[in-house]
This record gives sequence, structure tokens and C-alpha cells, in this order.
Amino acid sequence: MSLWLLDTDHVSLLLERHPQISRQVTNLGAEVVISIVTVQELFNGWVVRINGTQKVEDVVRLYGKLNRTVALFGRVRVLDFDEKAGETFQRLLKENPTLSKQRLQKDMRIAAIGLVNDAVVVTRNHRDFSQIPGLKIADWSRLDG
Repeated sequence: MSLWLLDTDHVSLLLERHPQISRQVTNLGAEVVISIVTVQELFNGWVVRINGTQKVEDVVRLYGKLNRTVALFGRVRVLDFDEKAGETFQRLLKENPTLSKQRLQKDMRIAAIGLVNDAVVVTRNHRDFSQIPGLKIADWSRLDG
């Protein structure tokens, strides 16, 4: 069984009901996982959006989307950034200094989780993730159909 680790961009597309991604998630079921880093990124985004809104209608709509996000977390396995992932993260940074840029830190954590769990990271961000040695990546948003 392969694990397919959805990057934050693919989780966002799934929440927006992207047809190809929804189909892949349905077909692969329990093989599809997300990372605790993605949970953090999504929650951070919702906090900023909800706190930055004044109109009650927008707050209602955003809380509804947040609720759908929380429900998704209950349906998929969430992989932790554990000690092994932390060690892998540090090794990657040490061996690849170009990956230590601040903007890459969360992606590097997701990559470390993917490497430790022998998972394919599913992302549109080929530019950054393709720099990580040994990491398998895929992009379900480009599937035909």
C-alpha cells in the first residue's frame, strides 16, 4: 500500500471539490493522508481570514468552510511531525543549504514527513519539492479526465 500525502494546496483544492482530486481521494481511500503541518497551515489561514472580516455574512460563510475543514481532518489520517521527521528535516537542511530558506520551512517539514513514511507528496509545487533528494511527488490537479 502506498501512502499519498496531500500537500496543503491539494487539501485546499479537495475542500473546493476539485473533480480530479476528489476522484483520486475516493479511489484511494485510506491510502490518502495529510500532515499536521497542513493542519497548521489551514488553521492559520482560517484564523487570519475570519479575524480580518467584519461582515456577518462573510463570517458565517468562513465558519462554514472552517467546519468542513475540521470535518475532513476527522476522515483522514493525520501524520505527525515526530522525532524521526524532525531528524530527517534537520538532515535535509544540513545536506542541502539552499533548502533552508524561511519560505520553505513548512514544505520541508511536509517533505520530511513524506520521506519518513515513504509517502508520495501530492502537490502542485514542483519547483520546491522537486529539490528534495529521494522525495516522490505527484500532481493530481493535472490528471486527465
